[in-house]
Amino acid sequence: VINGEAEEAESKQDSSDHADDGNEQEVIVIQDTGFTVKIQAPGIEPFDLQVSPQEMVQEIHQVLMDREDTCHRTCFSLQLDGNVLDNFAELKSIEGLQEGSLLKVVEEPYTVREARIHVRHIRDLLKSLDPSDAYNGVDCNSLSFLSVFTDGDLGDSGKRKKKGSELEQIDCTPPEHILPGSKERPLMPLQPQNKDWKPLQCLKVLTMSGWNPPPGNRKMHGDLMYLYVVTVEDRHVSITASTRGYYLNQSTTYTFNPKPANPSFLSHSLVELLIQISPAFKRNFTALQKKRVQRHPFERIATPFQVYSWTAPQMDHTMDCVRAEDAYTSRLGYEEHIPGQTREWNEELQTTRELPRKNLPERLLRERAIFKVHSDFAAAATRGAMAVIDGNVMAINPGEETRMQMFIWNNIFFSLGFDVRDHYRELGGDAAAHAAPTNDLNGVRAYSAVDVEGLYTLGTVVVDYRGYRVTAQSIIPGILEREQEQSVIYGSIDFGKTVVSHPKYLELLEKTSRPLKVQRHAVLNEKDVAVELYSSVECKGIIGNDSRHYILDLLRTFPPDLNFLPVEGEELSVESQKQGYPRQHRHRLACLRQELIEAFVEHRYLLFMKMAALQLMQQKANKDGKSVALPESITAEASPEVLEKSQNGGCGSSLEGKEADETIPGLAQAKELAETLAAEDGSDPKSREVVFNACKAVGSISNNSFDIRFNPDIFSPGVRFPEASAEDIRKQQQLLKDAAAFLVSCQIPSLMKDGLDHTALPMDGATLTEALHQRGINVRYLGSVLEFVDKMPAKVQLDHFYRIGITELITRCAKHIFKTYLQGVELSALSAAVSHFLNCFLSSYPDAVAHLPADELVSRKKNRKRRNRVPGAGDNTAWANLTPSELWKSIGTEAHGYYHFTLQCESVDQAVEKYGLQKITLLREISVKAGIQILIKEYNFDSRHKPAFTEEDILNIFPVVKHVNPKASDAFHFFQSGQAKVQQGFLKEGCELINEALNLFNNVYGAMHVEICACLRLLARLNYIMGDHPEALSNQQKAVLMSERVLGIEHPNTIQEYMHLALYCFANGQLSTALKLLYRARYLMLLVCGEDHPEMALLDSNIGLVLHGVMEYDLSLRFLENALSINSKYHGPRSLKVALSHHLVARVYESKAEFRSALQHEKEGYTIYKNQVGEAHEKTKESSEYLKYLTQQAVALQRTMNEIYKNGSNASIVPLKFTAPSMASVLEQLNIINGIIFIPLSQKDLETLKVEVQRRQQLQDSGKSQAQQEGIALAPDDKLPPGDAACSRRERRDSATFSASVYEAGGDQG
Repeated sequence: VINGEAEEAESKQDSSDHADDGNEQEVIVIQDTGFTVKIQAPGIEPFDLQVSPQEMVQEIHQVLMDREDTCHRTCFSLQLDGNVLDNFAELKSIEGLQEGSLLKVVEEPYTVREARIHVRHIRDLLKSLDPSDAYNGVDCNSLSFLSVFTDGDLGDSGKRKKKGSELEQIDCTPPEHILPGSKERPLMPLQPQNKDWKPLQCLKVLTMSGWNPPPGNRKMHGDLMYLYVVTVEDRHVSITASTRGYYLNQSTTYTFNPKPANPSFLSHSLVELLIQISPAFKRNFTALQKKRVQRHPFERIATPFQVYSWTAPQMDHTMDCVRAEDAYTSRLGYEEHIPGQTREWNEELQTTRELPRKNLPERLLRERAIFKVHSDFAAAATRGAMAVIDGNVMAINPGEETRMQMFIWNNIFFSLGFDVRDHYRELGGDAAAHAAPTNDLNGVRAYSAVDVEGLYTLGTVVVDYRGYRVTAQSIIPGILEREQEQSVIYGSIDFGKTVVSHPKYLELLEKTSRPLKVQRHAVLNEKDVAVELYSSVECKGIIGNDSRHYILDLLRTFPPDLNFLPVEGEELSVESQKQGYPRQHRHRLACLRQELIEAFVEHRYLLFMKMAALQLMQQKANKDGKSVALPESITAEASPEVLEKSQNGGCGSSLEGKEADETIPGLAQAKELAETLAAEDGSDPKSREVVFNACKAVGSISNNSFDIRFNPDIFSPGVRFPEASAEDIRKQQQLLKDAAAFLVSCQIPSLMKDGLDHTALPMDGATLTEALHQRGINVRYLGSVLEFVDKMPAKVQLDHFYRIGITELITRCAKHIFKTYLQGVELSALSAAVSHFLNCFLSSYPDAVAHLPADELVSRKKNRKRRNRVPGAGDNTAWANLTPSELWKSIGTEAHGYYHFTLQCESVDQAVEKYGLQKITLLREISVKAGIQILIKEYNFDSRHKPAFTEEDILNIFPVVKHVNPKASDAFHFFQSGQAKVQQGFLKEGCELINEALNLFNNVYGAMHVEICACLRLLARLNYIMGDHPEALSNQQKAVLMSERVLGIEHPNTIQEYMHLALYCFANGQLSTALKLLYRARYLMLLVCGEDHPEMALLDSNIGLVLHGVMEYDLSLRFLENALSINSKYHGPRSLKVALSHHLVARVYESKAEFRSALQHEKEGYTIYKNQVGEAHEKTKESSEYLKYLTQQAVALQRTMNEIYKNGSNASIVPLKFTAPSMASVLEQLNIINGIIFIPLSQKDLETLKVEVQRRQQLQDSGKSQAQQEGIALAPDDKLPPGDAACSRRERRDSATFSASVYEAGGDQG
């Protein structure tokens, strides 16, 4: 990257600590030119390999272990001119290694470790196409089904297949259940049959022999271990792994005879040996490797964090030595590759943080290390937490009762989410103990994101499994040897009764206080002495034996949420009270989200600017001695009553919150004025007074600059403040009330507004939660949000939102009940209990009776004494007494108690009826939330004669894991600058920046990650806009595969990736593939959220257009008319989207020669255009031209018919033109509905366009409103919040911003 661009990317980072490092060293040296070496391996022809100087020798090893012809070798060295290369050396550091060098692969003698690795690798090769690991959720495998729909014919290989000319053979009929209006929601198509998974059996059994380990005398002959193999031909053989390789010995199952058999077939690799003794192995192994190598790499790379599938087919359980061995050893990741066996997690986590970060290469290295350790730690913690709950780990305090036990396993500390020792008694007991770990995790996230040098947090993972919440933490060195009282030198261990502080901690925490908005404050300790803190009292500081400064218990990093914290004698502001707050909550740990704090401070900053501007203008006016007409909006905004109101957290009117900052022409002046204020640096007493007043009005903690911070200890029980700060405390209390009011009076209405204009478009529970969180709204406000929707005049246009919200509310209540329900179930009854719960929840069968396990093994003597029970397990079968009506009653109570929402249903069928829910969607939501895996088959929920689920249908229970997600900061800044460039119309530069970002993302995260997925999608869109269709197809294919693997096969994001891919397939002439992909997307969408959803209109328009292109007119009409009705419902009958829908329908009617219907639809469209954009607009003109054409066609047809009537069979008929639409015209329409606009421009035009764009930008910045008056539609700047880049794909509002669309395609909004 040229210096300038690096600088630009850097300038984006002014908030971070290294923005001012010299940018001279910022030049990126990642793409060092590669070179080619020759590789010579035994038994095959030498071949060329492209390598780069950065690579380590080890990476060549990996490539060879993956290549089809060398994959069976693991124990070898690479030699250059007879010198063995060091595995961990970078290629550039090896002298003599250059273009064309010959590297020899030399077989090395085995050790026990190498032999194990070899067997493990061979087993992995044999299992490489077997999806069972993905279903079982192990080793970071996950499912992907894209190749089933594309038949692997995308990209280059697709060139030879289906070109547009052979339209006739395409079968376009969708399956019944996909057609609009179908009520059937089958589950089976979720996982279509993948023919590659029909396993090619190479061996029947490969396992460790019972004769292991070799006795001493054999060890001295070089025996390392013994294997037992049964070939497909049913030959049983015993194999010795020796230092020289593998050979057959003469042992049998019952007699040990280690002498080599005759012939012994000694081979260096196990595969070479098996090929000699089993023809079937030779045949199938070769075929298997061919298939393995053909798969897209993204189908087999491991994901960074485990993704679990909530459905799975019935799998055969096969014998597998490696799996069996793994289950009983604590092998995590690759322990045996690491000296010293178990990993020092704390040391690894902290050391990676200490790596240098002066320049880009260093930061990349550091971020990659942090990310890698985190993902390993998350995997280890998850495995440990499951072992703890399954009762496989010994407690460190075995004498205590089970819920108080704590565990250490593999250097990770585990504790259960119960209120032990009445620690949380004041705060809500077990409910508080359950909420504390997630709050703590949010605190850890926040502090790690600030990333202050010298301040350390613990590795933290929260796991919910089988009804228990387990917190896993890395261990501070030395903490287990001493008492907590001695080690805490900052903070309080008893919620503020005793408090201590420490200068070093104050210095470190001071650096975090600005970004986290925490105010320095004093609290009184037990001796009534004031103690200074920069955090809440619970936050403890401990110096470990490694002399690092750790902070832990960060559960109150963010200030309390007063809407859910009734305090004696305190009144909330009017806005909150109107909505019925404060409300009682389960616990007293409810706090505001970081996103809310950010939004609130941003809102106050605007207010501050406006106030200062208002006062300055008045002063100026007084000075000049004449009255100046102030811009209306400023006066209105800053008039005393509005300020009063905004101060209380209100936003004037419910919608003004969002628009205020977009439409105030005076805002730019306000900013200018504020800058002049800063420039005078307070020397002028007048301006000092202005700032002072403005600060005071918005509650800033400083009197001469804007600075809002919160004191997280306000309203904490047991915390006392010194008298001296009483005034401060009162201000802080007011600030908290304002923030709470801001949430209900600004953020919730602005969410609704985004819902109405479709900038927030949730499809399922997860995306709804994300939409709430992005705006700083906690899920406990879900009830309020739903009530708000219910009261809106435009409620119908938020139907989808309401329905998804109700589904989420019901499944969350069910999850809360399920959690306690599971705690009373012992392991042997687990599947019976889960299926019974699901029956009560979803089945229409009124008296679901639990099948108590008929005990497959009833013991004769009842064993009275049961030792070491799992936490909480009793011999109780209370779970079996649950009935459907009781469960739904509990759900109603829970909804009322937790969400303060009244559900009007007492059974699942009433819920479905009343709220228009789908049972299959409820099933998906509860399974994903509770970690249930069910058998994939068709469930009959509505039968009144038998329950839907049996215990055989419950296959597994998975953990639900929350952890920190380390970020790739540099890559992210490149990504954002790229987006910005594209939005300004510089597509080429934008493309380069985004490619660079992709490079950096890959460098930090490896190949698989959500952010890489967003990057690829945007890149594909740019390739497409710039006319490179094949490249767009290849990038989008990667994006789809990655989304399936990392987010899940039916995640809303995956559905959208499928839609984009279909468009690019169509553009590449692969019509049938495009249709298959669209049908897949529609099926998934029906499953996830049903048919009644605004996004369904876009999908159906796409399907209708493609069907129109392949001349399936009747089918096409079904989809297009459905799209029309959905668009009319969600965008209002007068919207431009609806006009476009009318036009598309008219075109199909024209193709069918039904001109009357065509005219009718086109007229509707014309009317909308005329009313919305005026007669003169090109759209209106186009529509009117088309109307004329249709009328002519209709007249011609009528003439011909009249002619026939008059003259009978000998009439002279003018042949009518019935034309199938050209592919180009279909593609043009597809581009329009998907928000992609091409402008064929010459280079000169492009230059002038850029100049024009810059001119407009300046106009916009200077706040002049002429641009609007000239009727130019400006694209509002899309500044995506960091978390949003991946998910904000929404066409711009409805106003016809055609001109602006080009620059927007970048924000992926199009």
